[in-house]
Amino acid sequence: MAFHIKNKETDALARKLARAKGIGLTDAVHEALEHELDRERAKPKQADLAVQFCRELRRLGNPEKGQPADKAFFDDLSGNS
Repeated sequence: MAFHIKNKETDALARKLARAKGIGLTDAVHEALEHELDRERAKPKQADLAVQFCRELRRLGNPEKGQPADKAFFDDLSGNS
């Protein structure tokens, strides 16, 4: 299947990589794309980051110093006394 790189800078980068590695252009593009996909897969998922953030907040928190989250507290927040 044919693949045409229309962007001159991208084409030049692919050719530089192929020359530097001593491989063909198709192999250079394949390796570069595979490497980038591996990097993306290694990144933590958003949900995992959110869970980690919540755990860190809980670890840093001090419930003994907090206000009770009762009706009076929420009424005060909303301006209803």
